[in-house]
Amino acid sequence: MNCPVCGGKATGKVGIDQYYCWDCCLEYRLSKEGVDIFEVAEDGSLVSFDPHNTGLY
Repeated sequence: MNCPVCGGKATGKVGIDQYYCWDCCLEYRLSKEGVDIFEVAEDGSLVSFDPHNTGLY
């Protein structure tokens, strides 16, 4: 499966319908509504990804 953010192939499953991309270091969840993207905080919690706040993409 390719990452929906960067298109990278270095992804792995971390939970039910949850994946982590080693290329862009983001976690994403697949649902009927689409894809939810998260950043992993220093404490391990998930923070909703805001591309306008990070300057990554």
